Amino acid sequence: MHGGNPFGATRRAPDSPGTLTEGVDTVAKPSVAAHSEMKPPAAAYRNLAMATVGFTLTFWAWDLIAPLAGDYKDRLHLSSLQQSLLVAVPVLVGSLGRVPVGALTDRYGAKLMFPLMSALTIVPVLLLIPARDSYGLMLVVGFLLGLGGTTFAIGIPLVNSWFPPSKRGFALGVFGMGMGGVALSGYLTPRIAKHGYHVPFLVVAIALAAYAVLAALLITDRPDRPVPTASLVSRLGQAGRLRVTWELSALYAIGFGGIVAFGVYLPTYLKTWYALSPTDAGSKAAGFALATVVFRPIGGWLSDRIHPALVTAAALGFVALLAIVQAFDPTLYPGGTIALLCMGAGLGTASGSVFALVSQVTPQPQVGSVTGIVGAMGGLGGFVPPLVMGAIYSAKDSYSIGFMLLSDLALAGCVYAYARMRTSRPVD
Repeated sequence: MHGGNPFGATRRAPDSPGTLTEGVDTVAKPSVAAHSEMKPPAAAYRNLAMATVGFTLTFWAWDLIAPLAGDYKDRLHLSSLQQSLLVAVPVLVGSLGRVPVGALTDRYGAKLMFPLMSALTIVPVLLLIPARDSYGLMLVVGFLLGLGGTTFAIGIPLVNSWFPPSKRGFALGVFGMGMGGVALSGYLTPRIAKHGYHVPFLVVAIALAAYAVLAALLITDRPDRPVPTASLVSRLGQAGRLRVTWELSALYAIGFGGIVAFGVYLPTYLKTWYALSPTDAGSKAAGFALATVVFRPIGGWLSDRIHPALVTAAALGFVALLAIVQAFDPTLYPGGTIALLCMGAGLGTASGSVFALVSQVTPQPQVGSVTGIVGAMGGLGGFVPPLVMGAIYSAKDSYSIGFMLLSDLALAGCVYAYARMRTSRPVD
C-alpha cells in the first residue's frame, strides 16, 4: 500500500502471506495464490445471483420518487429546485448510509444484513402512499427511502469474498447490474401507476418482502470469512486512513455518481428540455440506465484482463467527450439519444472498473468498510448534480453549463486514473 502500512501493527494469517488482518479473527486459510486459482464453488454463483436480485429490487425502491417527479411537481406546485431536492434526498441518505452498513456487513455478514435492510426498506415504500399530498412528508419519507440505497455496501463484500481475484472483476460487474433497478423503476413505475397511484408501491413492497424471506434462506457467508473484532468506529477510521480509499472515492463519485445523477434527473431533463411526456421520458431514461447496466460487467471483465485504472481512464475520457456534445443541445433524434446512451455506456464501464480496482488494493477484512466509504462518495456524487442542474436551469434556462461541468470532472478523473492509479499494487 502507498505510504507504508496504514493499519499499524498487524498479524498475518498463518497461510495468507501479505494479507492485513489487524483486529480480525484469523484461522488457517488457503494461500492467496491458491485461492486465485480456485474455481468458484456453486455457492458463489448462488450468492451472486441473490445479491444481484436484492440490489436490483432495493434500487428500484430507492428510485421510486424520480419517475413520478413530474406528477409531484404539478400536484404540489414545486419549483425546479424543490423538485430536484425531492429526488435527491434518497440519494444522499442511501449514500451516507453505506458507510455504517458496509462496516456492519464486515462484522455480521450479508446473511443477516441483506434480508434485514430489504425488509426495512418496505416501510418507507408504503409510506409514500399517504405522504403524496405533502412536500414536507415526502421529504421525510424520501429520507427513509435512502435505506434502499445501502445494500450496495452489503453485496460487494459478499461477492468479493466468494470469488478469487482473477474472477472478481467480472463477478462484481455482474452484481453491479443491479443498478438496473433504476431502469426498472423508470420504465415500470409510471406505467404501473396508471392503474392507481398506490399500485407501484404495493408491488415493490411485496417484491421486497418475498426477497427478504428468500435471502434469509439462500444467502450464505463464506465459512472462512475473516470477522473483524475491532469496533465499528475503529474499522472505519482504519479504512479512512487509506489513501487509496479516497482516490477510489473520487473516481467512483464521477462514474457511479454520474449514473445516479442521470437516473434521478434524466426524466426531468427530458421532460423539460425535449418536451417529452412523463411516460416517454421514463422510457428514455430506462434506456440510459440499461446501457449503464450492460456495460458495468464489461468494465469488470476488461479489468480482469487489463489494469482497471486504464479501463477507468478510457471510459471517463469517452464520457468527457460525449458530455461536450450534449452541452451543445443536439436534437434528441439521433444526436442527443446517441450522446446520452454512449455516456451511459462509459459511466457503466467506469463503475465496473473502479470496483475491480477496489478488490485489488483493499485487504479482505476491510472490503466492507472501504466499500461503504467509496460507495457513499459515489452516491454523494449523484446527490449534487441534480441540485446543480435544477439551479442552473432555474437561473439560465439552459442545461449546457451542467454538461460542461460533467465533462471537466470526467476529464480530470481520466487523467488521474491514468497518471496515478495504474501504479497501484494489489494487496495480495
